[in-house]
Amino acid sequence: MAATLEHEEFARHVNTTFRVRVNETETVEAQLVGVSELLLSPRQERFAIVFRAPNEPFLGQGQRSIEHDQMGDFSLFLVPIGQDERGTDYEAVFNRLVKS
Repeated sequence: MAATLEHEEFARHVNTTFRVRVNETETVEAQLVGVSELLLSPRQERFAIVFRAPNEPFLGQGQRSIEHDQMGDFSLFLVPIGQDERGTDYEAVFNRLVKS
């Protein structure tokens, strides 16, 4: 199933579990904990999403395969943005041209 990587779709799935691929055989569960406001201009749309995952394994920055029961499979570039005793937050930023 192909994912629709739209603001509205992510907002619908806040506080649900996603599986992030660590390597070919291992995934880690991550909660979608935030979706920013959708910023629209005549030429662009921008928003960001934040996942919270366990501190170990640390995923680092990079392209990751992600699975979700309703959204399906897709890839995102994740960047660690914070860490505490509860886990590590990873952000994906969407900044794309609006179709005319």
